[in-house]
Amino acid sequence: MGHIEDRWYKTIAQPDGTTVKVRTDLYGKWMRYRVRYLDPDGRERKKSFPDRAKKKAEDFLVTVEADKLRGTYLDPAAGRITFKEYAEGWLRTRVLDESSREGVEIRVRRHLYPYFASRHLASIKPGHIREWDASMVGVIAPSTRAVTFTHLRTILGAAVDDERIAKNPCSARSVTPPRPIERKVIPWTLEQITAIRAGLPPRYRPLLDLGSGCGMRQGEILGFSVDDLNFDTGWIHIRRQVKRVRSRLVFGLPKNDKDRRVPLPDSVAERLHAHIEHHPPVEVTLPWESPSNAERVTARLMFTTTRRNAIDRSWLNEHCWVPALLSAGIEQSRATGMHALRHFYASALLDAGESIKALAAYLGHSDPGFTLRVYTHLMPASEDRTRKAIDHLFRLPDDE
Repeated sequence: MGHIEDRWYKTIAQPDGTTVKVRTDLYGKWMRYRVRYLDPDGRERKKSFPDRAKKKAEDFLVTVEADKLRGTYLDPAAGRITFKEYAEGWLRTRVLDESSREGVEIRVRRHLYPYFASRHLASIKPGHIREWDASMVGVIAPSTRAVTFTHLRTILGAAVDDERIAKNPCSARSVTPPRPIERKVIPWTLEQITAIRAGLPPRYRPLLDLGSGCGMRQGEILGFSVDDLNFDTGWIHIRRQVKRVRSRLVFGLPKNDKDRRVPLPDSVAERLHAHIEHHPPVEVTLPWESPSNAERVTARLMFTTTRRNAIDRSWLNEHCWVPALLSAGIEQSRATGMHALRHFYASALLDAGESIKALAAYLGHSDPGFTLRVYTHLMPASEDRTRKAIDHLFRLPDDE
């Protein structure tokens, strides 16, 4: 058991067996009461309290002993590490692919450090979380704010797991997690798709066909190889993408680290046939996942620059995609990137009666529920089918 030491007085035994308290050299100086106790590892710990705070010292000692019995004891010194010190360690040990890691590092250092960097973990309270969140309104986009809050909650959750702090202040009932503004997907029409395609340079028009006709992401299209294409069976194997990591292009797995197979429509196959005749595939070698990775992967890419290099999506967007949008009379925005081609693909499949489960597989979504939430408003109305089905069941023989 621990005990409480009064540093201002000491007890001296008298010859007659009685005791008397006398002042020490520390009387009136520094903290008066010092709690001494052993932590679960057997190390001596201590905490000091001022004069007139003996009750607080006693309560602290009772709490410590109770926490030791319950197995919930936390070293008071563990939470004295600053948020920045702990977050830097979290960033080093967090398992992420390199392209995701770069984005996480930018958001943590740009949006969390200015407010939390010098604060000790143990000092961060729910009020600080609410104050930080309020300060970000109007400064960063709602989607960025929501993602950055998730990083903050994850970092402080890891601190709980590491027994640095007892509770995650982001999980307090008084903290409302920010949510991105949900906008309904409005797919382009076939006329708009056709107009955009006409505005692209001829060598890059099949990129649009793969996006709108096979639901491929931009990076997957840029990493698409002729060897991933099977004209005989009518399938496409999506197994890599080209992405930018720390200003370098690399090959990597598709999003969610899963390859997938997608049906190849005849109309898209014909255009890919013609593209291969005019622009034969080019062997391109890039690092795998990270620029520092010694592993190199070679693929015969369907789409390259005129200098026979892999295409950087930033260059493609600026010099090809945006001009094509403008020529089609479509305003450039976050909603009109090449990702919008996937919405066209999804709407076409749903309109044709394809299931959500199949659509999720073709789009590479890990959760069909996500696909349903995004595209449920595009599903054909079922009212007429319902009326006809019930009318058929309840139709009397005389009515036939």
